[in-house]
Formats: sequence, structure tokens, C-alpha cells
Amino acid sequence: MSDGFGRLFRLTTFGESHGGGLGGVIEGCPPGLVLDVPGIQHQLDRRRPGQSRLTSARKEPDQVQLLSGLFDGRTLGTAIGFMIPNKDAHRAAYADFAETYRPSHADYTYEARYGLRAWAGGGRASARETASRVVGGAIAQQVLASLGPVEVVAWVDRVADVQASVDPERVTEAQVDAHEVRCPDPDAAARMVEVIDAARRDGDTVGGVVRCVIRGLPAGLGAPVFDKLDADLAKAMVSLPAAKGFEVGSGFSGTYLRGSAHNDVFEPGDGMARTPTNRSGGIQGGISNGMPVTMSVAFKPVATIFSEQATVDRRNEATTIKPKGRHDPCVLPRAVPIVQAMAALVAVDHWLRWRGQVGQVPFGMPFEPPER
Repeated sequence: MSDGFGRLFRLTTFGESHGGGLGGVIEGCPPGLVLDVPGIQHQLDRRRPGQSRLTSARKEPDQVQLLSGLFDGRTLGTAIGFMIPNKDAHRAAYADFAETYRPSHADYTYEARYGLRAWAGGGRASARETASRVVGGAIAQQVLASLGPVEVVAWVDRVADVQASVDPERVTEAQVDAHEVRCPDPDAAARMVEVIDAARRDGDTVGGVVRCVIRGLPAGLGAPVFDKLDADLAKAMVSLPAAKGFEVGSGFSGTYLRGSAHNDVFEPGDGMARTPTNRSGGIQGGISNGMPVTMSVAFKPVATIFSEQATVDRRNEATTIKPKGRHDPCVLPRAVPIVQAMAALVAVDHWLRWRGQVGQVPFGMPFEPPER
């Protein structure tokens, strides 16, 4: 069903933006993992609203409650259920939109699909739905860390026309979180804030790009033809609210090169094969090659702007709309932990699929590739 993601490590989520809360169930988490609950909360804190002037003013503590699947701090291998209560929902603030369709929102399409919609905050179409994804992704990152030296890091790479200059091989989460805009390039981060502030003053919004890297994945994850690692990453990222584009490796920029310039040639060395360049983004033929997996996700400007726009109502009659409420002028700073979560969910799911074919790797044991 559409509320679940993953095959062996599967996250199913529930809840609406202005309902009683959000939550989910994780199936397939291996048993015996000592779960770092504060680490899960840390990732939620990175996503929650109201954390800076660049985000929505909605005040949600987003305190996760783990309901099942743990005993004495260790995962049981059974379903992990969790809940995140809504504490600052203002349904009445959306009453004016019950009969009108907000431009570039999911109001019209949800009603076309289901015959009705949760007009308060957009229901399941709201970006608040992603809080459950962050919980699942945080647990997935802990599973990855137990399977091998795997690290998933995402950051704001571009806001509007302000581009960061970052080495994806070396960027750390601490560097990302050092600035409120979550860009590890200090000069670019300062200019990004200026762009976001200018849009906010104008009652407008801006978009941009979040970049992500998965370091430490072994070669061999992914499968032909429809279960390619990059195909699942693309589905994961484009499923995010406001996501409009996905690239892996060189992406669209690679189309400007000839094959002789784009190819990642192999060089001899100890252990597994390596390439001095990584235009493939760590994936070839849909299967990881042992290099860092690099990707970018494009996010459109937030659809809710604070100026009057033309629209239609449910009778298809012309009207105007001027939204109010608490909304982000730019989704990118809060999208960083969400992109990171979805990358981790894909990575751990594919690792468990691969492990099921080549043999078990106990927690805490170093990764060793199968003998050729």
C-alpha cells in the first residue's frame, strides 16, 4: 500500500498534519541492536518546526514515543511501533480553504483521488508527515552503523541561485548543523540566509537543492532490473513533499560530456576496485560499486505564499485566496534530515536483501566481501 516503503526493512506511517499525531511501524529491524533513543530524537529535533527564524513558527516538541519492539533497550526483531503526538495543531486557521483549492498544493488532486480531503494543513500531503520518516531513517542509520562503517550525510547545496562549494567526501553532520540553514559552506550559508529572508519579507518562498552522500556502502547492493539501488533512491526522494527532481552522480551535468571524459576508470590497489573519479555516483548498473553514493534532490519553492492569488473553488468558480498561518519560507533546512532518513532507509533495505543472499554478518563484525 501507499503508506509503506521498503521490502525487508519496511516503514509504514500514519497520521495527518492537524490530527492527533503521527506515527509508524517498522518491520524487519534485526534483533539485538542496542537502540540509541536520544539519537533518534536528535534527528527529529533537526526536522521539527520552530527551530529558527528560517522555519515555520509552529511549536511542536516532536517527542517520539516508542511503543513496541524493544526490551531492555535492545531490538527484539519484532515490529517497532512509535507515536509522535501533535501538540500545536490549529485546524481553524485553515477553515477558509475548505471550499477552495490552494495553487500548487494537493487539495484538488487529493479530492479527485478520494472524493474528499483533510483541508486542515493538507492532511497526509503536509510535510509534517515526514516526521515519521525521520524516525524510521534514524533507526535505519543505527542498523547501518552496526553492519559496517556506513555514514549518511545530507546538506543544503543550493538555495535559489546561491551555490555551495562542498567536498562530499569530507563533509560531516556537525559541519552541516553549524549553521541554521544547514549548509557547511559558511560563505554560501550567509548568502542563502539573505535570499530566504528577502523572500520571507516579500511574503514569498524559494527552493533549491539538498545533496546527500552515503559513505561506506560495500559493492554489490542493488539488483537488476527494476530493483536498482539508484531507482529505489529516486523513488524515495521524489516521494518527499515538494521534491521535483533527482540526480545520482554527475546527473544532468554528465550529459555535457563525452563518454571518454565521463567514464570512471579503474585503478589497481588493495582490496576492492576503486576509481579516481566518481561520476557514476557510486552506482553502476543499478548496483553499488564501493565508492561513495552521491545524489541531489531538487525542492520547489514552498507552495504557500502570503500574497493573493487567483484560484477556483469546489464549484469550479473563480475566486482568490490569500493564505495565512505558519509556513516555511524555504523547506531546505528542514529537508536535510528527511533526505538523510530516506537514503538510510533505502541503503539498509538493500543491504539486508544482499545479506540474505551472500550470508549473515553479525552486529559489530567488520564487513568482509565474499570471496570471488
